[in-house]
Amino acid sequence: MDKAATIAKIAQEPEDRLLLARIWDKYEQTQRKNIPAATVFLSPRERQLAQSLLNAAGVRSGYLFDGGYEEAERQILLFLPDWAEEAEGELTFLRAEFHGADSVLTHRDILGSLMGLGVARERVGDILVSPHSADIVASPSLLDFFLREWGQAGRVKLTVTEIGRDALRVPQAQVKVIRDTVSSLRLDAVAASAFSMSRGRAAELIAAGRVSLDHVPCLKADKPVAEGAVITARGLGRARGALGGGLTKTGRIGARSERNL
Repeated sequence: MDKAATIAKIAQEPEDRLLLARIWDKYEQTQRKNIPAATVFLSPRERQLAQSLLNAAGVRSGYLFDGGYEEAERQILLFLPDWAEEAEGELTFLRAEFHGADSVLTHRDILGSLMGLGVARERVGDILVSPHSADIVASPSLLDFFLREWGQAGRVKLTVTEIGRDALRVPQAQVKVIRDTVSSLRLDAVAASAFSMSRGRAAELIAAGRVSLDHVPCLKADKPVAEGAVITARGLGRARGALGGGLTKTGRIGARSERNL
């Protein structure tokens, strides 16, 4: 494989080339040294780019994505040598507990406190906020630092402890189910239905680069939307689309989408 040419073809932004080069270096490290090698935490879009690189290189096995739980949004890409089916110790899990009537923290509060400590976002996975605690998936190298230095988010005191993977508290996602009909399965039509807007407005957002299909920015309003595809509209949220009900008497297509609240 021509590494530079393949990366250049897949990259969508200038910074994508550096990301893909680093991912390929991890793959080569495993092949060369016969040891596990893991990337930093990748966003859904970055995972799509990584998968495209592996597909282009013909890499079909010897790797996995892991974010600590099945539906994790941010995940590492772990390369495994032939002797290993899984690798322990590539992720660490912590719980930050907070109590009191005034102790109400959001995802933004928790993330802000971590960034305030100088922690790079790529070293932290999902942040799972519950009423009186927040579970964090992070790079193992941060464990001692978090236990020693992370004791507050804003004015709220935290009690931070290490937990196991099985102890993660994953909040139930809140979604709004939208049942509608669309004239076609084009991106502009499905996005308009999922986000309760006009098709013209959806087309404007797509043209402005504010809409992603399966975590990849898409500028084509007529791009077909497949069953189960994820549509993200910047500032409006995320929706997963599905077909439903077949054709109506007027020839429209039944559509069902689940939009995150």
